[in-house]
Amino acid sequence: MSLTTQAFLAILPILAAGIFLVGLRWPAKTVMPLAFILTSSIALFFWEVPSIRVLASTIQGLFITFDILFIIFGAILLLNTLKYSGAIDVIRQGFSDISLDRRVQLVIACWLFGSFIEGAAGFGTPAAIAGPLLVALGFPATCAVMLGMMVQSTPVTFGAAGTPILVGVRGGLLNPEIEAQLSGMGLTFNDYIQLVTENVAMLHAIAGTLMPLFMCTMMTRFFGQNKSWKEGFQIFPFALFSGFAFTIPYLLAANFLGPEFPSLIGALVGLAIVVPTIKSGFLQPKKAWDFAPREQWPAHWMGKISFELSSKSGSSKLSLSKAWMPYLMLATLLLLSRLSQLPLKAWLTSISISWSNILGTDITGSTTPFYLPGFILLIVVLITYFYHGMNSGQLKSAFSESAQMLVGAGFVLVFTVPMVRIYINSGLNMADFDSMPIAMAEWVAINVGSIWPLFAPSIGALGAFIAGSNTVSNLMFSLFQYGVAENLHLTSYWIIALQAVGAAAGNMIAIHNVVAASATVGLLGQEGNTLRKTIIPTIYYLAVVGIIGYILS
Repeated sequence: MSLTTQAFLAILPILAAGIFLVGLRWPAKTVMPLAFILTSSIALFFWEVPSIRVLASTIQGLFITFDILFIIFGAILLLNTLKYSGAIDVIRQGFSDISLDRRVQLVIACWLFGSFIEGAAGFGTPAAIAGPLLVALGFPATCAVMLGMMVQSTPVTFGAAGTPILVGVRGGLLNPEIEAQLSGMGLTFNDYIQLVTENVAMLHAIAGTLMPLFMCTMMTRFFGQNKSWKEGFQIFPFALFSGFAFTIPYLLAANFLGPEFPSLIGALVGLAIVVPTIKSGFLQPKKAWDFAPREQWPAHWMGKISFELSSKSGSSKLSLSKAWMPYLMLATLLLLSRLSQLPLKAWLTSISISWSNILGTDITGSTTPFYLPGFILLIVVLITYFYHGMNSGQLKSAFSESAQMLVGAGFVLVFTVPMVRIYINSGLNMADFDSMPIAMAEWVAINVGSIWPLFAPSIGALGAFIAGSNTVSNLMFSLFQYGVAENLHLTSYWIIALQAVGAAAGNMIAIHNVVAASATVGLLGQEGNTLRKTIIPTIYYLAVVGIIGYILS
């Protein structure tokens, strides 16, 4: 079978899913089971992957599905707990006191706070936290999902304390042959990783500085009364200032501290700079922008999570600091649990549930439930129950509503994530083909030649689109990108940096991330609508970094 045929067959399930989701607007609960069946069939009958391996990959995918659903449940439960404690009303009023302008609110709640959560936890947590928070502040659910997906771009490569670099790129490249090559160039492997880190940060800083403006314009265009791009651009000075407030310390942290801290430091410094300037009126628009009255919203804008009960169910005496404290505790615990220098990470990861060599294959499924952000979220919920003086009926209602919201997302992810694992594990087969993602990437490499830097980010994005993870994309494609760079006599650490940045951008269109984000605001079934919007900033990101990479590499 020719490489062209292999590439076509490999991408066929992705194309089919895209056509059904985006073109025909089918819900993911219908599309993803079909995509899973198509992927399994291609793996079995064309790649000749043993059926036992396909089944083992499916089981491995279910382990990962559990992790994702645990995070989703924890995020929804925290929001519902804050609803019943009355904290949501207080937080909403606090944002109104800072600024009534929705564009300004999204910069704080989504761009900066979301970036901090990404830096601390990663793995789709920002959309699970920031999306419901935006809904609680009065944003339409569909808008909140879109914005929650868009923030999963610039901070993602250094998310979860640098995991996509330290685990993804390092794990994808580390082997004796490459270490020997680097040694001949006078570099250690750690030196090489730092070069990748610095170039990733530079690419992100250039493309990412405009993301707050992009988020504002997307919101005013698709969710404003006037459907206007111009109303988003009216906040250009403040949005640009907020972009730089994050990306400058982000870039400095990458250069001087390494891959663990850029997103964390960029977000913290950004919040410390931006919030006081808002209160002082610096660069603030003359006229605040808001959505149309809620009664004028189309039905498909609204999810199933409601905050109407908050003023009735919780305490109205909570202070703003007390209302925000659960989020502060969450951010602190996530950060402390991710730092290898502290013993907490070792304690939490010491308990693991795993199935090694599933069904006699080399495939392993595992989960570390106490290390997952979902567990941290449950701890925060429990503390909030006592701290906010709630009663058991309120917590029971929050738990019941959250569990009901999980069912739809669980059904979709049970098919989506196993499909991903079949893709990734298809390299061991009787047809002697490379894995399905590598076949697609090799076809592109052969057909584009010397202009590869323009396309390198798209390969990273493809990996993230399939896997829903920057880390997994880097694990899949870093060695492939290194080999292409060597064959074309390009600077390899630049190409690896383009891979990592493209994989971050691809998170904005990753199907199971969209499903997870939609679930947290009670908005399943509209994944195609979200993808049609988030493809716009994804194309922007890939085009900008691809052009820069082509010029500089």
